[in-house]
Amino acid sequence: MVKVTAAEVNKLRKTTGAGMMDCKKALVEAEGNFEEAIDILRKKGQKVAAKRADRESTEGAAIAKVNDNKTVGVSIVLGCETDFVGKNDSFVSLANEFAELALNCSSKEELLAADFNGMTVAEKLIEQTGVIGEKLQINSFEKVEAVFVGSYIHAGNKIATIVGLSAASEGAEVVAKDVAMQAAAMNPIALNENEVDASIIEKEIEIAKEQLRAEGKPEAMLENIAKGKIKRFFKDNTLVNQAFIKDSKQSVADYVKTIGDVSVTGFKRVALG
Repeated sequence: MVKVTAAEVNKLRKTTGAGMMDCKKALVEAEGNFEEAIDILRKKGQKVAAKRADRESTEGAAIAKVNDNKTVGVSIVLGCETDFVGKNDSFVSLANEFAELALNCSSKEELLAADFNGMTVAEKLIEQTGVIGEKLQINSFEKVEAVFVGSYIHAGNKIATIVGLSAASEGAEVVAKDVAMQAAAMNPIALNENEVDASIIEKEIEIAKEQLRAEGKPEAMLENIAKGKIKRFFKDNTLVNQAFIKDSKQSVADYVKTIGDVSVTGFKRVALG
């Protein structure tokens, strides 16, 4: 049996993230060949991934990243099976590395195909599935590009949001973070009323009409009253029309204008589950 040194085992552990004993076994099986040992660990990951393919990866880490120019932001969820793994520092670190890569990708598919230290992100996920023993996958990928982009990550990496503003005015960083926090807390369905899907509006109108009928309102009045209720629906469920959580006397749109002629141009929210 070939002898392997502690230094070789440690190098393989740092490269792959696998446990010390797994690294030693892989090196022995590969007769000391470092690259072959990496392949052995990857194949182990593939076997574990195949066994756990039907598991749900609803825990994990939601991460938001913004580029140095504050013009591009991404939010991703690296999913795993248990909260214990999701809170692990090395897991969160891996999620942050993936998010950093995601800044230069336009889709989840592109991220999965991106190079990660000599392997693709997809291959790294399989490798780490073997190391950790849980199903790992990228559950969410969202991107915002704007004149100014800010972000917010909720405590415990449960929710991550990114927000785009139309101008990089003084105070934009604080405002963008506040609006991103609003999106995390209030979970709006759209940026404004124009971006709410028509099918959702139709459904809400029908619900409102049924409620009004149950109250005994005349059929001829239903349409106009229902439209009034829809305005309230937009106020509660669209980001810029919501009451600002730090000052309910003003809307989010009004709050953003406190730093000048600025508006919210887009937002994305990702969460575990």
